[in-house]
Amino acid sequence: MQLTNRSKVVSDKNMTIAEGSYLPAVLKGMAVTLKHFFKRPVTLKYPEQTRENSEVYRGRHVLKRDENGAERCTACGLCAVSCPAEAITMIADERQKGEEGKYREEKYAAVYEINMLRCIFCGLCEEACPKEAIFLTKELLPSDYEREDFIWGKDRLVEGLEADKRIDVSKRQDR
Repeated sequence: MQLTNRSKVVSDKNMTIAEGSYLPAVLKGMAVTLKHFFKRPVTLKYPEQTRENSEVYRGRHVLKRDENGAERCTACGLCAVSCPAEAITMIADERQKGEEGKYREEKYAAVYEINMLRCIFCGLCEEACPKEAIFLTKELLPSDYEREDFIWGKDRLVEGLEADKRIDVSKRQDR
């Protein structure tokens, strides 16, 4: 009894001597290899040559400062809530007397950490921040050997006070 009309007749065909020696298959493989041998290589010699990234490339995170040098982050937690990989952790604290120039608001992030091994560089933290405090720059992340070195705290995230250490993200803000 036949259920469908999709049956296929299978033939038991014997191989010829040339096919049995696998010589045609080896020659086809060599032809493919020779074809690629004379093409321009696709790889780059990385430290000397770098590939140009697109305009929307998202790399290293940075916590921005305002024009007076105070940290913009107010520890609202929206970046941590919006992170789908749950890579951002923060602990809020209140500003003490004498720290007015260091922090922008009364509340600030005493601990701000991003686990770079969990981060998927989606940019949702950047979009969720109402104070425009966190940005993903075009810089590549440095490689490392220890897992603990991929948990970045404020020491690696906050941009420097000097003018040459400031990271320009004005093009990203215009989007």
